[in-house]
Amino acid sequence: METWKFYDLTHRDHVLCNPLSEPKLDEMIWLLDLPRGARVLDIACGKGELLVRLAERHATRGVGVDLSPYCIADIRALAASRAPGAELELLTMDGADYRGAAGGFDLACCVGASWTFGGHEATLRALAAFVRPGGQVLVGEPFWRSDPEPAYLEWSRMRREDFGTHAGNVQAGVTVGLAPLYALASSEDDFDRYESLQWRAADRYARAHPGDPDLPDLLERVARGRHEYLTWGRATLGWSLYLFRR
Repeated sequence: METWKFYDLTHRDHVLCNPLSEPKLDEMIWLLDLPRGARVLDIACGKGELLVRLAERHATRGVGVDLSPYCIADIRALAASRAPGAELELLTMDGADYRGAAGGFDLACCVGASWTFGGHEATLRALAAFVRPGGQVLVGEPFWRSDPEPAYLEWSRMRREDFGTHAGNVQAGVTVGLAPLYALASSEDDFDRYESLQWRAADRYARAHPGDPDLPDLLERVARGRHEYLTWGRATLGWSLYLFRR
């Protein structure tokens, strides 16, 4: 099954494509304290909820980059309905290939997709280069709540070194020369909502499209992810927003 179709179908009911609640997103937007008309870059922007909310509240000028054509189409529809006058440039491409002006943004974001740049610290370094001195960097990143069991790593095909601790994720910003401003971790409720909405979306799609040849793969992948989350992930893996200033 094509990757972006899978994520489009399983995230149909998600406002945010990460284990993050809307109140926590709004809290972070308030903490950003952006001037009106600020320039914002969002790498791997997903459905664009962050970009659109910033445009609604601060009339920001945004650049959204995502590999998924489904996500880019979702952002266009979202912006047209909620922020029709917003100045948004939307690019369907790998965020690692984006070449914006160094220091050209007030805020650079990559929420939940540090694989784009090869890891958390590398993502912070890349985003820092895009913002002006005094500008802000916002990332969303997993962290280990406890040491993962070998069976979890084998099942998920993850490695212990793929993620750090919560403290280590903050320290990574310090290492690249950023000042930590805020960390906002997801709760179990946030994670439960994110994960189980995927089960619901897959079930609804299966009932509505029983003849889709991709259906067996869709349901097998969702079932595998459900087992992984309930068996190990819920107790072991955390996720947080991290805000830094250059």
